[in-house]
Amino acid sequence: MQPLQDRFSRRFTYLRLSLTESCNFRCDYCLPDGPDCSSRKYEITLPEVRRLVTAFAKLGTTKIRLTGGEPCLRKDLSEIIATCKSVPGIEKVAITTNGYRMKRDLQDWKEAGLDAINVSVDSLDPGTFHLVTGQNKLSDIIEGIDQAVDMDFATVKVNTVLLKQYNGGELPEFLKFIKDRNVALRFIELMRTTDNADYYQRQHVSGQDIKERLLKEGWSLTSRADNAGPAQEFAHPDYKGKMGLIMPYSKDFCDDCNRLRVSSLGQLFLCLFTEQHQDIRQYLQDDDPQPLINALRNNVMLKKATHGLHEGNSGATRHLAMIGG
Repeated sequence: MQPLQDRFSRRFTYLRLSLTESCNFRCDYCLPDGPDCSSRKYEITLPEVRRLVTAFAKLGTTKIRLTGGEPCLRKDLSEIIATCKSVPGIEKVAITTNGYRMKRDLQDWKEAGLDAINVSVDSLDPGTFHLVTGQNKLSDIIEGIDQAVDMDFATVKVNTVLLKQYNGGELPEFLKFIKDRNVALRFIELMRTTDNADYYQRQHVSGQDIKERLLKEGWSLTSRADNAGPAQEFAHPDYKGKMGLIMPYSKDFCDDCNRLRVSSLGQLFLCLFTEQHQDIRQYLQDDDPQPLINALRNNVMLKKATHGLHEGNSGATRHLAMIGG
């Protein structure tokens, strides 16, 4: 079967699937007032996940990332992991989490087939972490990260949203953190959404200065796998861990896009910042994948060349918990 490809010859081997919009953290840049829980009763079900992933796999998708909100709020998370991993063609199942359940549930996730884990840590200072997230969980989360490293997951990554007034000066601490840990750290530029224009102006930090500093200090850019995310990743001979930068405002960021997103309500997002989504849930009610395959092929042709962030476009994304970033 021909792989899923848009009119710009970009192939989509990576699906980011949101399992819920809800989260138990109150991150300053995402859900400072808490989530709207009204969508929980409409969340995508386990059989729908299986049908969705099956269709994507038939179209050449090899990697699934389970996101949120906070995916650990789903009581059937281990079953979802196992279901995704059991689909022929799926090589890698990953999760992005705030880490609050890692110490308790890592073994279950590993046994279910989870390959990789990304943990959000926006500061290594407990007080700053509390200010950003509303939670005093930093020490538990760090212990969970170390536990994941010891359990030999294929990759363990730490995601840090760059925030000028919170972690803008923490690069030395983060570099020390990965000095002797086999962890890939990702600095992510804050992105503007429809609800954070003022916050974005106050807090946005460009990753370009960090990139130039890394290169001056002996870090080198590494190659990226076909189903990898958008980070530019750097390695250094004196560091066990790696550094990554996700810079959506950088030139040509969208040229090699390989990702599509589906929300917890069964909506296809061709881009994180799309103006509209396509409701594909009707195709998830039957085991025949062909109608969904046809819909995906047709819809992907609507994908634009770029996200339009440089022109101030934030699309229909209300907040990052809506579709998992």
